[in-house]
Amino acid sequence: MKKKPEHIAIIGGGVIGLSIGWQLLRKGAKVTLLERDEVGSHTSYVAAGMLAPYAEVGFEEIELMKLGQKSLQLYPEFLDQLAEDTDDLPTLDRCGTLMVGIDRDDTEQLRRLYDFREELELPVELMTGTAAREREPYLSPNVVSAVWLSQDAQIDNRKLLKALKQAFLNRGGMLYEQTSVDEIQRQDSSLYVGTAGEENPIAADAIVIAAGSWSGQLGGLPEKYGPLFRPEKGQIITLKQTRDCDLSCIVRSPRTYLVPKEDKTIRLGATSEDKGFDTEVTAGGLKYLLEYGWEVVPSIYDLPMVETIAGLRPAAKDNLPVIGPTSMPGVYMAGGHHRNGILLMPITAFEVSKEILDGKRSEVLHNFRPERFYE
Repeated sequence: MKKKPEHIAIIGGGVIGLSIGWQLLRKGAKVTLLERDEVGSHTSYVAAGMLAPYAEVGFEEIELMKLGQKSLQLYPEFLDQLAEDTDDLPTLDRCGTLMVGIDRDDTEQLRRLYDFREELELPVELMTGTAAREREPYLSPNVVSAVWLSQDAQIDNRKLLKALKQAFLNRGGMLYEQTSVDEIQRQDSSLYVGTAGEENPIAADAIVIAAGSWSGQLGGLPEKYGPLFRPEKGQIITLKQTRDCDLSCIVRSPRTYLVPKEDKTIRLGATSEDKGFDTEVTAGGLKYLLEYGWEVVPSIYDLPMVETIAGLRPAAKDNLPVIGPTSMPGVYMAGGHHRNGILLMPITAFEVSKEILDGKRSEVLHNFRPERFYE
């Protein structure tokens, strides 16, 4: 009988790495998490925190939507467990998404999106601009059409990161920040994680790679994983919410989105740029967001600006998650979540932790395994 892993090393301290590590700790494993900067300082921090499988689903992404649906359904259980291990939890805000259009092209696109969701028997409503403004009074008078998705939700991802870090530590997890991983090694039946500046590698029974856009760059991985992931730059603006712009739901146009947060800010995002690992905020990116945010919610014009920031979405070749065992025994991938890392966190954490400790393949993750690229 195969020995159950007792010590798991996790590379990467975003919401995916932290949540998997915390779940493993809850199941009795010993966990060491290594993060090259500070935990939660990259993609997970920059995200808008949308839990929107119904708004996000594209015409070729039905299986991804189903995974997102299941993960959203798991959020209450996930947060209940988190409440056992830490205080000051974020609120699961079931605010819904209002997708809006301002001209004929937008309206035609919204109609296609509506018809597609109708075919999938999703909860969706087609609206006129007038009806949309009755639901969200801060919409521009230029809005002529909308689609209402009542079951989408959102969460404060930054508050979530703090809670996950504290829960991980409260459960006895070993956390090493400012620790770069140079390579992973396999010697006979043993695994090791080699870190920069340290002579002795860390021994582990299993390793989870959750390093976002950097996941394919670790030394010691088979070469085929090198080109698997790419970064997609996204710039985002945080605005201070006032009574002159008190949004009640997620508002999306074909060009941008606005997400009101529980800390009384609004996240206005986000660009999609192929710029490698560049995270500079640019005048052009901010102009794009402000211009297209203003066209659907004009009252953002007078809102104080709190923050401008850019991050890197981890995208795989097919823009789908890459979750499960690699061809290197004992080494697992949990990456490529692209725009859906916060949404897919619960199902990723529950399924990966069970698969590592129980040794049984997760049927839920069947379509998202690394092996799909190399079968």
